[in-house]
Amino acid sequence: MGASMLKTTLRCVCVLAALMGGNSAYSQITARLGHSYPAEHPQGVAMMKFSELIDAYTNKRVKVTVHHTASLGGDDKMVTAVQAGTQELYIGGISVMAGRVKEVQVFDLPFLFQNKQEVDYVLNGPVGNKLLGIISATGVEAMAWSETGFRHLTNSRRPVKKAEDIKGLKIRVLQNPVALDTWKALGASPTPMSFSELFTAMEIKAIDGQENPLQTILTNKFYEIQKYATLTGHVYSPVTILASKKFMSSLTPDDQKAVRRAAVEAAKYQRDLMDQADLQVEAKLKEQGMVIDRMPAEELAKLQQLVKPVSEKFTPVIGTEFVREFTAEIDKFRKQK
Repeated sequence: MGASMLKTTLRCVCVLAALMGGNSAYSQITARLGHSYPAEHPQGVAMMKFSELIDAYTNKRVKVTVHHTASLGGDDKMVTAVQAGTQELYIGGISVMAGRVKEVQVFDLPFLFQNKQEVDYVLNGPVGNKLLGIISATGVEAMAWSETGFRHLTNSRRPVKKAEDIKGLKIRVLQNPVALDTWKALGASPTPMSFSELFTAMEIKAIDGQENPLQTILTNKFYEIQKYATLTGHVYSPVTILASKKFMSSLTPDDQKAVRRAAVEAAKYQRDLMDQADLQVEAKLKEQGMVIDRMPAEELAKLQQLVKPVSEKFTPVIGTEFVREFTAEIDKFRKQK
């Protein structure tokens, strides 16, 4: 090979290497993150931040597009897709995983937590980390806990101020047996349903109401079709950022660390946004015409008694030892106060 031909060949090799290694657009890995809430919900805002952080921490080697409002399907479909590796990332409730991870049903036990301080203590401690590990054994990587908050009751029929006011209401519930039995015990007619179907079902009066955190009620405009809200705080619902194993294994070790770092930071960012938004959410709902009642302590006590058999029934199903370990952390926090 002549000298001139050798120089030309080397120049071509260098150009090709630059294209493959130096041009981020050429070598960039793309990923889709799906969730069920609108873009303006704190979760939607936090997930856009998550995308930005990944972009920065991987030097644009990984690009995440965020798909809001269940545009990739309901939570059950998205979780299954992440487990199968056909969707890269998800944030949302994990009760749909109860069939494979019985321990996640602990969050469905009614009146487990009293406030967010207890929640943060448990989820950011050893039991919360242990549960992330258990979830991660199902074909996903559970990277961080965040929140949607305490769930409250809404309906379109009447104010609910006493325990007996719940009787006869047709309420959409989470697709899990604990929620189903809880609302049966309260005298309601529970209807399991995907969140993506909820607004339409309430609009056509197929159901009377639902139970969700106030921010969810506000950003999904449930106030347009639900007149009455009652602050019951009966269940706290966390959300989890999940990544598919297939997606994570496609990344370099450094980029895997970057994605995990971004997930933890975005989860905290979401919790902070929720804290700020919660200060104004009641007033905003009232401005939209919602009537909001706070369930009196003596009536909440009645509800707690009604659902006590539900917790007793499902504790061995979830795992008596795990539930004991979980509630011990809550008790530990309460004793420190």
